[in-house]
Amino acid sequence: MSKVLIIGCGGVASVAIHKCCQVPEVFTEICIASRTKAKCDKLAAELAPKTTTKITTAQVDADHVDEVIALIKNYQPDLVMNIALPYQDLTIMDACLACGVNYMDTANYEPENTDDPEWRAIYEKRCKEAGFSAYFDYSWQWAYAKKFEEAGLTALLGSGFDPGVTQAYCAYAKKHEFDTIDTIDILDCNGGDHGYAFATNFNPEINLREVSAPGSYWENGHWVEIPAMSIKREYNFDQVGQKDMYLLHHEEIESLAKNIPEAKRIRFFMTFGQSYLDHMRCLEDVGMLSTTPVSFNGQEIVPIQFLKALLPDPASLGPCTKGKTNIGCIFTGKKDGKEKTYYIYNVCDHQECYKEVGSQAISYTTGVPAMCGALMLLTGKWTTKGVHTVEEFDPDPYLDALDKYGLPRSESHAPALVD
Repeated sequence: MSKVLIIGCGGVASVAIHKCCQVPEVFTEICIASRTKAKCDKLAAELAPKTTTKITTAQVDADHVDEVIALIKNYQPDLVMNIALPYQDLTIMDACLACGVNYMDTANYEPENTDDPEWRAIYEKRCKEAGFSAYFDYSWQWAYAKKFEEAGLTALLGSGFDPGVTQAYCAYAKKHEFDTIDTIDILDCNGGDHGYAFATNFNPEINLREVSAPGSYWENGHWVEIPAMSIKREYNFDQVGQKDMYLLHHEEIESLAKNIPEAKRIRFFMTFGQSYLDHMRCLEDVGMLSTTPVSFNGQEIVPIQFLKALLPDPASLGPCTKGKTNIGCIFTGKKDGKEKTYYIYNVCDHQECYKEVGSQAISYTTGVPAMCGALMLLTGKWTTKGVHTVEEFDPDPYLDALDKYGLPRSESHAPALVD
Protein backbone atom coordinates (compact mmCIF):
# COMPACT_ATOMS: atom_id res chain seq x y z
CA MET A 1 0.00 0.00 0.00
CA SER A 2 2.72 2.51 1.01
CA LYS A 3 6.44 3.22 0.73
CA VAL A 4 8.00 4.87 3.76
CA LEU A 5 11.46 6.35 4.23
CA ILE A 6 12.60 6.08 7.86
CA ILE A 7 15.57 8.27 8.75
CA GLY A 8 17.31 7.04 11.88
CA CYS A 9 18.40 3.67 13.22
CA GLY A 10 18.86 4.20 16.96
CA GLY A 11 16.83 2.72 19.80
CA VAL A 12 13.55 4.52 19.06
CA ALA A 13 13.85 4.06 15.30
CA SER A 14 14.51 0.35 15.78
CA VAL A 15 11.25 -0.03 17.72
CA ALA A 16 9.29 1.97 15.14
CA ILE A 17 10.75 -0.14 12.33
CA HIS A 18 9.88 -3.38 14.15
CA LYS A 19 6.31 -2.15 14.59
CA CYS A 20 6.00 -1.01 10.95
CA CYS A 21 6.97 -4.54 9.92
CA GLN A 22 4.08 -5.87 12.02
CA VAL A 23 1.67 -3.98 9.74
CA PRO A 24 2.88 -5.01 6.26
CA GLU A 25 -0.54 -4.38 4.71
CA VAL A 26 0.13 -0.65 5.26
CA PHE A 27 3.93 -0.48 5.37
CA THR A 28 4.43 -2.41 2.14
CA GLU A 29 7.95 -1.12 1.61
CA ILE A 30 10.33 0.72 3.93
CA CYS A 31 13.80 2.16 3.45
CA ILE A 32 15.92 2.52 6.58
CA ALA A 33 18.46 5.34 6.20
CA SER A 34 21.14 6.54 8.58
CA ARG A 35 24.61 8.01 8.64
CA THR A 36 25.88 4.51 9.45
CA LYS A 37 24.43 2.19 6.83
CA ALA A 38 25.84 -0.93 8.54
CA LYS A 39 23.36 -0.44 11.42
CA CYS A 40 20.51 -0.28 8.91
CA ASP A 41 21.75 -3.40 7.12
CA LYS A 42 21.96 -5.33 10.37
CA LEU A 43 18.42 -4.43 11.40
CA ALA A 44 17.05 -5.15 7.92
CA ALA A 45 18.67 -8.60 7.93
CA GLU A 46 17.20 -9.32 11.37
CA LEU A 47 13.68 -8.35 10.31
CA ALA A 48 13.57 -9.73 6.76
CA PRO A 49 12.64 -13.33 7.75
CA LYS A 50 9.85 -12.09 10.07
CA THR A 51 7.86 -9.80 7.77
CA THR A 52 6.52 -9.46 4.24
CA THR A 53 7.43 -5.76 4.28
CA LYS A 54 10.12 -5.14 1.65
CA ILE A 55 13.10 -3.54 3.43
CA THR A 56 15.91 -1.63 1.76
CA THR A 57 18.64 0.52 3.31
CA ALA A 58 20.55 3.66 2.45
CA GLN A 59 23.26 5.94 3.78
CA VAL A 60 22.37 9.58 4.42
CA ASP A 61 23.73 12.46 6.47
CA ALA A 62 20.52 14.26 7.44
CA ASP A 63 22.49 17.38 8.35
CA HIS A 64 22.72 18.03 4.62
CA VAL A 65 19.44 18.82 2.86
CA ASP A 66 20.84 17.96 -0.57
CA GLU A 67 21.59 14.40 0.55
CA VAL A 68 18.07 13.98 1.93
CA ILE A 69 16.54 15.40 -1.25
CA ALA A 70 18.57 13.00 -3.39
CA LEU A 71 17.48 10.04 -1.28
CA ILE A 72 13.79 11.02 -1.36
CA LYS A 73 13.88 11.52 -5.14
CA ASN A 74 15.55 8.16 -5.59
CA TYR A 75 13.22 6.20 -3.26
CA GLN A 76 9.94 8.08 -3.96
CA PRO A 77 8.27 7.46 -0.57
CA ASP A 78 4.73 8.36 0.46
CA LEU A 79 5.98 9.56 3.85
CA VAL A 80 9.27 10.47 5.52
CA MET A 81 9.50 9.40 9.17
CA ASN A 82 12.19 11.45 10.89
CA ILE A 83 13.36 9.43 13.87
CA ALA A 84 16.84 10.88 13.84
CA LEU A 85 18.05 13.76 16.03
CA PRO A 86 15.90 16.87 16.60
CA TYR A 87 18.85 18.88 15.28
CA GLN A 88 17.92 17.55 11.84
CA ASP A 89 14.19 18.37 11.82
CA LEU A 90 14.50 21.47 9.66
CA THR A 91 16.76 19.99 6.98
CA ILE A 92 14.43 17.00 6.60
CA MET A 93 11.37 19.27 6.48
CA ASP A 94 13.09 21.34 3.78
CA ALA A 95 13.77 18.16 1.80
CA CYS A 96 10.17 17.02 2.12
CA LEU A 97 8.94 20.37 0.84
CA ALA A 98 11.36 20.23 -2.08
CA CYS A 99 10.15 16.74 -3.01
CA GLY A 100 6.43 17.06 -2.20
CA VAL A 101 6.31 14.39 0.54
CA ASN A 102 4.52 14.29 3.91
CA TYR A 103 6.70 14.52 7.03
CA MET A 104 6.58 13.38 10.66
CA ASP A 105 8.92 13.35 13.67
CA THR A 106 8.95 12.49 17.37
CA ALA A 107 10.48 15.63 18.96
CA ASN A 108 10.60 19.32 18.11
CA TYR A 109 13.58 21.18 16.72
CA GLU A 110 16.52 22.30 18.79
CA PRO A 111 19.94 23.41 17.53
CA GLU A 112 23.09 21.38 17.99
CA ASN A 113 25.20 24.52 18.40
CA THR A 114 23.53 26.79 20.92
CA ASP A 115 26.38 29.31 20.57
CA ASP A 116 25.66 30.04 16.91
CA PRO A 117 25.26 33.86 16.83
CA GLU A 118 22.38 33.89 14.32
CA TRP A 119 20.38 31.29 16.24
CA ARG A 120 21.30 32.92 19.56
CA ALA A 121 19.84 36.28 18.54
CA ILE A 122 16.51 34.70 17.60
CA TYR A 123 16.54 32.54 20.75
CA GLU A 124 17.16 35.48 23.10
CA LYS A 125 14.37 37.46 21.45
CA ARG A 126 12.00 34.50 21.95
CA CYS A 127 13.03 34.16 25.60
CA LYS A 128 12.00 37.76 26.25
CA GLU A 129 8.76 37.56 24.27
CA ALA A 130 7.57 34.07 25.31
CA GLY A 131 8.92 33.90 28.85
CA PHE A 132 10.74 30.56 28.84
CA SER A 133 14.38 29.78 28.10
CA ALA A 134 14.43 26.15 26.91
CA TYR A 135 16.52 25.61 23.78
CA PHE A 136 13.73 23.63 22.14
CA ASP A 137 10.43 25.13 20.99
CA TYR A 138 7.91 24.80 18.18
CA SER A 139 8.40 28.23 16.61
CA TRP A 140 10.99 27.02 14.09
CA GLN A 141 8.71 24.28 12.77
CA TRP A 142 5.46 26.21 13.05
CA ALA A 143 7.10 28.74 10.72
CA TYR A 144 6.76 26.09 7.98
CA ALA A 145 2.95 25.89 8.32
CA LYS A 146 2.06 28.05 5.32
CA LYS A 147 4.63 26.34 3.09
CA PHE A 148 3.29 22.85 3.88
CA GLU A 149 -0.31 23.97 3.55
CA GLU A 150 0.30 25.62 0.18
CA ALA A 151 2.16 22.51 -1.01
CA GLY A 152 -0.80 20.32 0.02
CA LEU A 153 1.38 18.44 2.50
CA THR A 154 1.06 17.41 6.14
CA ALA A 155 3.84 17.67 8.73
CA LEU A 156 3.02 15.80 11.94
CA LEU A 157 5.18 17.02 14.82
CA GLY A 158 6.06 15.05 17.94
CA SER A 159 4.38 11.68 17.53
CA GLY A 160 6.24 9.99 20.38
CA PHE A 161 4.80 9.47 23.85
CA ASP A 162 5.58 12.80 25.46
CA PRO A 163 5.17 14.69 23.23
CA GLY A 164 2.62 12.73 21.22
CA VAL A 165 0.43 10.33 23.14
CA THR A 166 0.11 12.81 26.01
CA GLN A 167 -1.37 15.33 23.56
CA ALA A 168 -3.75 12.67 22.19
CA TYR A 169 -4.81 12.00 25.79
CA CYS A 170 -5.59 15.72 26.11
CA ALA A 171 -7.59 15.74 22.87
CA TYR A 172 -9.45 12.61 24.03
CA ALA A 173 -10.28 14.20 27.39
CA LYS A 174 -11.50 17.34 25.65
CA LYS A 175 -13.63 15.32 23.20
CA HIS A 176 -15.12 12.73 25.54
CA GLU A 177 -14.68 13.68 29.20
CA PHE A 178 -14.95 17.46 29.62
CA ASP A 179 -16.80 20.49 28.36
CA THR A 180 -13.94 22.66 29.65
CA ILE A 181 -10.52 21.65 30.97
CA ASP A 182 -9.10 23.73 33.83
CA THR A 183 -5.77 22.03 34.59
CA ILE A 184 -3.52 19.42 32.98
CA ASP A 185 -0.68 17.62 34.77
CA ILE A 186 1.47 15.37 32.59
CA LEU A 187 3.28 12.74 34.66
CA ASP A 188 6.18 10.70 33.25
CA CYS A 189 7.37 7.95 35.57
CA ASN A 190 10.14 5.49 34.78
CA GLY A 191 10.25 2.86 37.50
CA GLY A 192 12.90 0.84 35.65
CA ASP A 193 16.33 -0.15 36.96
CA HIS A 194 19.14 -0.78 34.44
CA GLY A 195 21.80 -1.63 37.01
CA TYR A 196 24.27 1.09 35.99
CA ALA A 197 25.52 3.76 38.38
CA PHE A 198 24.47 6.36 35.78
CA ALA A 199 22.91 6.08 32.34
CA THR A 200 20.23 7.90 30.36
CA ASN A 201 17.25 6.12 28.85
CA PHE A 202 17.40 8.01 25.55
CA ASN A 203 20.00 10.08 23.69
CA PRO A 204 22.23 11.41 26.54
CA GLU A 205 22.92 14.70 24.80
CA ILE A 206 19.21 15.48 24.42
CA ASN A 207 18.21 14.03 27.80
CA LEU A 208 20.79 15.85 29.90
CA ARG A 209 20.22 19.19 28.16
CA GLU A 210 16.50 18.83 28.82
CA VAL A 211 16.62 17.98 32.51
CA SER A 212 19.36 20.46 33.45
CA ALA A 213 17.43 23.41 31.95
CA PRO A 214 15.16 25.70 34.00
CA GLY A 215 11.69 24.29 34.55
CA SER A 216 8.58 26.11 33.38
CA TYR A 217 4.81 25.73 33.29
CA TRP A 218 1.81 27.53 31.81
CA GLU A 219 -0.48 29.36 34.22
CA ASN A 220 -3.19 31.96 33.62
CA GLY A 221 -2.09 32.74 30.10
CA HIS A 222 1.67 33.04 30.57
CA TRP A 223 4.83 31.07 31.29
CA VAL A 224 6.23 30.74 34.82
CA GLU A 225 9.91 29.77 34.85
CA ILE A 226 11.69 28.25 37.84
CA PRO A 227 15.23 27.01 38.60
CA ALA A 228 15.94 23.47 37.41
CA MET A 229 14.56 20.74 39.68
CA SER A 230 13.24 23.27 42.21
CA ILE A 231 9.65 21.95 42.38
CA LYS A 232 9.39 18.40 43.68
CA ARG A 233 6.29 16.31 44.30
CA GLU A 234 5.62 12.69 45.24
CA TYR A 235 3.09 10.48 43.50
CA ASN A 236 1.95 6.90 43.89
CA PHE A 237 1.98 5.46 40.36
CA ASP A 238 -0.12 2.44 39.40
CA GLN A 239 2.07 -0.72 39.17
CA VAL A 240 5.22 1.30 39.99
CA GLY A 241 4.68 2.78 43.44
CA GLN A 242 5.65 5.99 45.22
CA LYS A 243 8.18 8.11 43.32
CA ASP A 244 9.74 11.55 43.54
CA MET A 245 8.99 13.70 40.50
CA TYR A 246 10.21 17.12 39.40
CA LEU A 247 8.64 19.86 37.32
CA LEU A 248 10.36 20.29 33.92
CA HIS A 249 9.80 22.39 30.84
CA HIS A 250 8.43 20.12 28.10
CA GLU A 251 7.49 20.90 24.54
CA GLU A 252 3.89 19.75 24.54
CA ILE A 253 2.98 22.42 27.11
CA GLU A 254 3.60 25.02 24.39
CA SER A 255 1.24 23.48 21.85
CA LEU A 256 -1.40 22.52 24.42
CA ALA A 257 -1.55 26.10 25.69
CA LYS A 258 -2.24 27.15 22.10
CA ASN A 259 -4.77 24.43 21.26
CA ILE A 260 -6.60 24.13 24.61
CA PRO A 261 -6.67 27.83 25.50
CA GLU A 262 -9.18 27.48 28.33
CA ALA A 263 -6.66 25.49 30.41
CA LYS A 264 -5.63 27.67 33.34
CA ARG A 265 -2.54 25.62 34.19
CA ILE A 266 -0.44 23.01 32.35
CA ARG A 267 2.51 21.30 34.04
CA PHE A 268 4.91 18.46 33.25
CA PHE A 269 6.56 16.22 35.88
CA MET A 270 9.19 13.52 35.44
CA THR A 271 10.48 11.06 38.04
CA PHE A 272 14.16 10.91 38.97
CA GLY A 273 16.06 8.96 41.59
CA GLN A 274 18.49 10.73 43.89
CA SER A 275 21.50 8.96 42.39
CA TYR A 276 20.63 10.24 38.91
CA LEU A 277 20.28 13.80 40.20
CA ASP A 278 23.55 13.63 42.13
CA HIS A 279 25.44 12.42 39.06
CA MET A 280 23.82 15.04 36.83
CA ARG A 281 24.60 17.92 39.20
CA CYS A 282 28.20 16.78 39.52
CA LEU A 283 28.60 16.57 35.74
CA GLU A 284 27.02 20.00 35.36
CA ASP A 285 29.25 21.51 38.03
CA VAL A 286 32.43 20.36 36.24
CA GLY A 287 31.22 21.54 32.84
CA MET A 288 30.46 18.19 31.24
CA LEU A 289 26.96 19.26 30.15
CA SER A 290 28.29 22.22 28.21
CA THR A 291 27.64 22.50 24.46
CA THR A 292 30.52 24.99 24.00
CA PRO A 293 33.59 23.42 22.32
CA VAL A 294 36.81 23.25 24.33
CA SER A 295 40.36 22.61 23.15
CA PHE A 296 41.93 19.34 24.34
CA ASN A 297 45.28 18.02 23.08
CA GLY A 298 45.00 20.14 19.98
CA GLN A 299 41.45 19.06 19.18
CA GLU A 300 38.12 20.75 19.72
CA ILE A 301 35.58 18.64 21.60
CA VAL A 302 32.07 19.41 22.86
CA PRO A 303 31.91 18.23 26.50
CA ILE A 304 28.37 16.84 26.38
CA GLN A 305 29.13 14.96 23.14
CA PHE A 306 32.25 13.47 24.76
CA LEU A 307 30.14 12.46 27.77
CA LYS A 308 27.65 10.80 25.41
CA ALA A 309 30.48 8.65 24.03
CA LEU A 310 31.39 7.52 27.56
CA LEU A 311 27.88 6.64 28.77
CA PRO A 312 26.09 3.39 27.92
CA ASP A 313 24.20 3.49 24.62
CA PRO A 314 20.49 3.69 25.55
CA ALA A 315 19.82 1.03 22.89
CA SER A 316 22.01 -1.36 24.91
CA LEU A 317 19.95 -1.07 28.12
CA GLY A 318 17.14 -3.40 27.05
CA PRO A 319 18.55 -6.71 28.32
CA CYS A 320 19.29 -5.38 31.80
CA THR A 321 16.36 -3.03 32.50
CA LYS A 322 13.62 -4.27 34.80
CA GLY A 323 10.48 -2.57 36.03
CA LYS A 324 7.72 -0.48 34.44
CA THR A 325 6.94 2.97 33.13
CA ASN A 326 3.73 4.89 33.80
CA ILE A 327 3.03 7.96 31.66
CA GLY A 328 -0.22 9.89 31.48
CA CYS A 329 -2.27 13.01 32.11
CA ILE A 330 -4.43 14.13 35.05
CA PHE A 331 -7.19 16.63 34.30
CA THR A 332 -9.55 18.80 36.27
CA GLY A 333 -12.45 20.62 34.66
CA LYS A 334 -16.19 20.62 34.16
CA LYS A 335 -18.72 18.37 32.47
CA ASP A 336 -22.42 19.23 32.31
CA GLY A 337 -21.82 22.04 34.78
CA LYS A 338 -20.18 19.77 37.38
CA GLU A 339 -16.56 19.61 38.56
CA LYS A 340 -14.76 16.41 37.61
CA THR A 341 -11.32 14.82 37.49
CA TYR A 342 -9.89 12.27 35.09
CA TYR A 343 -6.60 10.39 34.64
CA ILE A 344 -5.61 8.54 31.47
CA TYR A 345 -2.25 6.74 31.33
CA ASN A 346 -0.27 3.78 30.04
CA VAL A 347 1.83 1.28 31.98
CA CYS A 348 4.61 -0.41 30.03
CA ASP A 349 6.91 -3.24 31.15
CA HIS A 350 10.61 -2.99 30.26
CA GLN A 351 11.16 -6.74 30.07
CA GLU A 352 8.07 -7.36 27.93
CA CYS A 353 9.29 -4.71 25.49
CA TYR A 354 12.65 -6.39 25.29
CA LYS A 355 11.07 -9.78 24.60
CA GLU A 356 9.05 -8.31 21.73
CA VAL A 357 11.45 -5.92 19.98
CA GLY A 358 14.78 -6.06 21.83
CA SER A 359 14.33 -2.65 23.47
CA GLN A 360 13.65 -1.11 26.86
CA ALA A 361 10.33 0.64 27.48
CA ILE A 362 11.60 4.20 26.98
CA SER A 363 12.41 3.52 23.35
CA TYR A 364 9.27 1.38 23.01
CA THR A 365 6.93 4.08 24.30
CA THR A 366 8.33 6.49 21.70
CA GLY A 367 8.74 4.08 18.79
CA VAL A 368 5.21 2.63 18.90
CA PRO A 369 3.51 6.07 18.71
CA ALA A 370 5.82 6.96 15.82
CA MET A 371 4.48 3.98 13.88
CA CYS A 372 0.91 4.79 14.89
CA GLY A 373 1.28 8.39 13.77
CA ALA A 374 2.58 7.19 10.41
CA LEU A 375 -0.37 4.79 10.26
CA MET A 376 -2.80 7.70 10.70
CA LEU A 377 -1.22 9.62 7.80
CA LEU A 378 -0.88 6.64 5.46
CA THR A 379 -4.44 5.37 5.96
CA GLY A 380 -6.05 8.79 5.58
CA LYS A 381 -7.23 9.07 9.19
CA TRP A 382 -5.31 12.34 9.57
CA THR A 383 -5.23 14.49 6.44
CA THR A 384 -5.18 18.17 7.52
CA LYS A 385 -2.58 20.04 5.51
CA GLY A 386 0.04 22.22 7.14
CA VAL A 387 2.18 21.72 10.26
CA HIS A 388 0.32 20.19 13.21
CA THR A 389 0.83 18.59 16.60
CA VAL A 390 -1.01 15.44 17.68
CA GLU A 391 -3.80 17.10 19.69
CA GLU A 392 -5.03 18.88 16.56
CA PHE A 393 -6.22 15.57 15.07
CA ASP A 394 -8.98 13.12 16.04
CA PRO A 395 -7.51 11.14 18.95
CA ASP A 396 -9.80 8.11 18.65
CA PRO A 397 -8.17 6.13 15.80
CA TYR A 398 -4.70 6.95 17.15
CA LEU A 399 -5.48 5.71 20.67
CA ASP A 400 -7.22 2.65 19.21
CA ALA A 401 -4.02 1.89 17.26
CA LEU A 402 -1.92 2.32 20.41
CA ASP A 403 -4.24 -0.06 22.26
CA LYS A 404 -3.79 -2.60 19.47
CA TYR A 405 -0.04 -2.31 18.94
CA GLY A 406 1.32 -2.36 22.47
CA LEU A 407 0.45 0.76 24.51
CA PRO A 408 -3.08 0.24 25.88
CA ARG A 409 -4.64 3.03 27.92
CA SER A 410 -5.86 2.84 31.51
CA GLU A 411 -8.26 5.28 33.16
CA SER A 412 -9.25 6.59 36.56
CA HIS A 413 -12.22 8.85 37.21
CA ALA A 414 -11.16 9.61 40.78
CA PRO A 415 -7.35 10.07 40.68
CA ALA A 416 -5.17 11.53 43.36
CA LEU A 417 -4.32 15.08 42.27
CA VAL A 418 -0.92 16.79 42.30
CA ASP A 419 -0.81 19.91 44.47
